[in-house]
Amino acid sequence: MSDQEAAAGDERAQFDRAMMRLAIDQARNAWAVGEVPVGAVVVHEGRVLATGYNQPIGTHDPTAHAEICALRAASELLANYRLVDCDLYVTLEPCAMCAGAIMHARLRRVVYGARDPKTGAAGSIVDLFAETRLNHHTEVTAGVLADECGELLSSFFAERRGVRGRGEAHPEADAVPDAGGIDVRFDDEATPR
Repeated sequence: MSDQEAAAGDERAQFDRAMMRLAIDQARNAWAVGEVPVGAVVVHEGRVLATGYNQPIGTHDPTAHAEICALRAASELLANYRLVDCDLYVTLEPCAMCAGAIMHARLRRVVYGARDPKTGAAGSIVDLFAETRLNHHTEVTAGVLADECGELLSSFFAERRGVRGRGEAHPEADAVPDAGGIDVRFDDEATPR
């Protein structure tokens, strides 16, 4: 590798970390409103185009993951659902739904922080991005600021368990309709979205 190639690689890694820090800020926004702290940033030609954070609880929309929210905003700004010259930075490995949306939008690259061993679709459970039968292949970079991204999620769930451990209601309890006598339980070990 030449010195020039090494310098370009260092610049890219530095840029990736800077964008992931913005995604972490978005994840903190999610936490602030009681959502699982996952954040995303769409970058177009080296500039932040759109951001998003997890919102499925507040919006009553199971598709309102951070990635989807950021993709929707970016698509509106570019007036095109194809985001060919865009990259996505997200604090948690995309699930299958988000991976599908990322590929459908034709993103050039996805960069994620923490792995998701329960529903990760970029290598942890399945690797949809490596599926050769699909017509678009998005480049994947994993593990950027992984410890910081993972710690944010761990702290969020530890706090939730602590609240319930003191006999207080689960933050989502009001969102659960009457279960008709069925014992409804929340599993903190379930997928964090």
